Amino acid sequence: MKMQEKTGTSKFSRPFNKMRNFVFVFLLFSGEVFSQLPAYYRYDTDILSKDFHKGRRIALREKMPGNSVAVIFAAPERLYSNDNDYIYHQSPNFYYLTGFLEPNSMLIIFKDAQTLNGVQSDEFLFVPDRDPEDESWNGRRAGKAGAGEATGVAGILLASEFDSLTIDFSNFKKVWYILPKGSIDAASETDDLFSLVESFKKKTGYPPDNGDVSGLTRAMAELREIKQPEEIELMKKVIRMSCDGHNEIMRAIAPGMHEYDVQSIGEYVWKRNGAEYVGYPSICGGGENSAILHYVTNRKKLTSGDIQLNDMGAEYHGYSADVTRTIPVNGKFSPEQKEIYELVLKAQQAGIDICNPGNDFQAAHHAAVAIISKGLVDLGITKAESDYRNYFFHGTSHYLGLDVHDAGTRGKLKPGVVLTVEPGVYISEGSPCDPKWWNIGVRIEDDILITETGHENLSESSPRTVEAVEAMMKEKPLWIKEK
Repeated sequence: MKMQEKTGTSKFSRPFNKMRNFVFVFLLFSGEVFSQLPAYYRYDTDILSKDFHKGRRIALREKMPGNSVAVIFAAPERLYSNDNDYIYHQSPNFYYLTGFLEPNSMLIIFKDAQTLNGVQSDEFLFVPDRDPEDESWNGRRAGKAGAGEATGVAGILLASEFDSLTIDFSNFKKVWYILPKGSIDAASETDDLFSLVESFKKKTGYPPDNGDVSGLTRAMAELREIKQPEEIELMKKVIRMSCDGHNEIMRAIAPGMHEYDVQSIGEYVWKRNGAEYVGYPSICGGGENSAILHYVTNRKKLTSGDIQLNDMGAEYHGYSADVTRTIPVNGKFSPEQKEIYELVLKAQQAGIDICNPGNDFQAAHHAAVAIISKGLVDLGITKAESDYRNYFFHGTSHYLGLDVHDAGTRGKLKPGVVLTVEPGVYISEGSPCDPKWWNIGVRIEDDILITETGHENLSESSPRTVEAVEAMMKEKPLWIKEK
């Protein structure tokens, strides 16, 4: 737990603190210690390269109109409780363009080179200054030198310098920008994110007459929609570790467990494989909870006849997986569960089969709807095919990447796109059908890469067919000890 900072400092401790800070500054700014970057850059060997981020900045600049500027802010810090923050998570757009993970930062990309504080460049990254006392509590900051070494951005300035710079934004034909949501004014700070935003507003006469939010939003969606080879490698890794978690759940789940036991198994496997976070709150719904789309309470005790829907994915170096498997708690689908499961699986496979370059983004959804709408009628659950919306009431696909619901244009599928295919059928208790179908919720979700000639299922290492799921559930756990 984070200790309370800078409170109750006695007059006797102040000389010691001054000496400690002097020693800390000396170590930081001399020799070997100074050359070390923040932990993220020092310990992981498979992070995106500086060349990747530089290439993305070049690609954005190519999309910018003549005589324009783009301003991209870091994400705000978020308060968890009292004086504790959530673990910081960088803005995907900012990370995509810089690879820089520190808060209170800002990137400015010019269409043509400009001179700021004697530095000539077409890109400037504004970063927090070094702070020895804060770093002794919260870890090393990059500072100007470290930020330049880590990101390769040509122009590095301190966040505190931005307010005094003379930049006439009215001289540009377009000012592309997206303001961060939720930055908090810390009265004692003059170089935090709130101050950067307020200074930007002052310099542009916010809202600027030449401002354009949609232009930057569209350009970033077009760029992030098509994954580069380095991104695909990271996505393959995070999806594989997510499948490992789902597979271990299949081996370990048993009646008498709670939904949170299931959650902990999958998340443990990801952490053991090096994932930093979950990609989104884990959905582990058993029995009646399987029919709730975004159920995240995960407290129910599981019984032998329950079906268990697990929509879970890890996040690794910023990239998320999104995989759903639905399994019988006792290892064997009931006849009704099997009927619904195989209907959803057939719909999913139809959706996957049509994920090819040149097809519409919505093609997978239309294919899945055609199967489910007819299948529900055939099973006697609905009377008309148009009634499928009572049991399948969400889209089939979304883009996947730095956000679990990633940026994209929803146009024609192109090589490099990664999207999900995830149809489902959810029959809650009290639904207007035979009660034998009640409390059965099934969703099957896989992560599909569009290739030059077709597609690749990146999550195929986790079984989907009834036979394969039931076979894996007979295996002994590899990671988790059975209770």
